[in-house]
Amino acid sequence: MASLDRNKKALLDLTKQPGNKFCADCGVPDPDWASYTLGIFVCLNCSGIHRDLPSVSKVKSIHLDFWDDSLVKFMREKGNSAAKAIFEKSIPAFFYRPHQKDCTVLKDQWIRAKYERREFTGDNTYFQQAYSADVFESVLWKKGKDNKQFLKRTFLLSRKDFTLRYFVREDSKVPKAVISMNDLNAVFQPEKIGQAHGLQISYLEQERTRNLFVYHENGQVIVSWFNALRATRLAYLQKKHPTVPENDLIPQITRRSLKEGYMEKTGPMHWERFKKRWFTLSSMDRKLLYFKTPLDATELGAVFIGTESHDYSVTEGPPRGARGGRWCCGITLHTPGRQFVFMCEQEQEKQEWLEAFRQVISQPMTLQDYANEANWRRGK
Repeated sequence: MASLDRNKKALLDLTKQPGNKFCADCGVPDPDWASYTLGIFVCLNCSGIHRDLPSVSKVKSIHLDFWDDSLVKFMREKGNSAAKAIFEKSIPAFFYRPHQKDCTVLKDQWIRAKYERREFTGDNTYFQQAYSADVFESVLWKKGKDNKQFLKRTFLLSRKDFTLRYFVREDSKVPKAVISMNDLNAVFQPEKIGQAHGLQISYLEQERTRNLFVYHENGQVIVSWFNALRATRLAYLQKKHPTVPENDLIPQITRRSLKEGYMEKTGPMHWERFKKRWFTLSSMDRKLLYFKTPLDATELGAVFIGTESHDYSVTEGPPRGARGGRWCCGITLHTPGRQFVFMCEQEQEKQEWLEAFRQVISQPMTLQDYANEANWRRGK
């Protein structure tokens, strides 16, 4: 018992060292599991993925499992920093590194890429060359524009002209769409799409946001496709902005929305009937998009959100005299040309939207933001 308590305390002390304070794979603080074959400390969720790699990694709970002296000695000699120097030696700048809140397939493939395929040790360049190839092709399941049916489509990513094409049939010569890297975005949305490997690709089509919803049964295929998109998008941004440091371009490669969800919306005349709409707020391009449903192919409209110094603000509650909706938690977004009134179902939802709006409004506008605002005003 004394040995058990001593070893448990030794392991807990190791997790307090700078390199071991966070999960080696997703970065969550206070990891309480460890891989005793890799010598790393991980969280409960990532330990479950490691269990699926028995030939590479074997895990134990620091609190619940027995640790003999030899394993504690091994963990003391290794640790997260030592493992990172080996397994994360040469990660491409474009490669997405998952965080705690990312979906399972991203974390699963990140862990497999590091320890199973050893993609980043510097010894195996096959995968990195594939991500950055001139042409990257895959067959993905794509949701129909006007229905819920998913059909197989061939997608072709070209680094030569920085485009993404997709074809309705394998023998098609003419693509259904040619998408520029200029406005392309991609983000995993498994819950929204209803597929564990669901990916949402967005771009501008005639000044409106167009969404493609795709997936592949194989997690490695869809995550490789995602990272190939990121590689091509980064190459495009570097060509477009040759003097901008790479670290400043990386956050622009793909962007998660700041907030998504249903709200009720009324028209320009506040006595009009409220309608339930799906909203997406992006901090990168300062736009609030709205759709009839989460899986709509094309936005119904957009609202640009500037800064307080340009007469943009947000307040709780609807303006006096506005008609009420089915939901009672109101928000008013003030812009130079109009007040937008929204209703949330729950108070917590309202507070989350208020916080998100305020975050965007507090961000200084860039030169690109001014151009986007001018384009939005012209297109209204």
